[in-house]
Amino acid sequence: MTNPFLIEFPKLGAPGIGYISVVEQQQLVPFEVKRVFWTYYTPESIVRGRHAHHRTEQVLIAAAGRIIVTTELADGTIQTFRLEDPHVGLYVPPHAWHTMQYSHSAVQLVLASAGYDEKDYIRDYEQFRQIWQAQP
Repeated sequence: MTNPFLIEFPKLGAPGIGYISVVEQQQLVPFEVKRVFWTYYTPESIVRGRHAHHRTEQVLIAAAGRIIVTTELADGTIQTFRLEDPHVGLYVPPHAWHTMQYSHSAVQLVLASAGYDEKDYIRDYEQFRQIWQAQP
């Protein structure tokens, strides 16, 4: 069982010309990317996420603004990550309950290992605890 961890992507460029960060297939990202999506204009008072996945792995990137991500594993391990550098991503494994809170200007880019499938989501916190506590 893998824990969430930060991934630093290359930051190429300079202050005078700007920067570019690149992700190439399965370099730095520990899975094949099957889906990309982004969220934006989320009010600061809203907490998004509030779910875990059975199988999907994700990397969350604050392409703009700040995102506070809290992850919880079934063993009770809680970690909080502050994403505000567009060249840093957070790997979220399938078994991690996660929530995100955004600054108003935040744009979150998500790289996912699978296409959208509602059956892959665990949206009930108590069900999450029961499912993953039963795993060896």
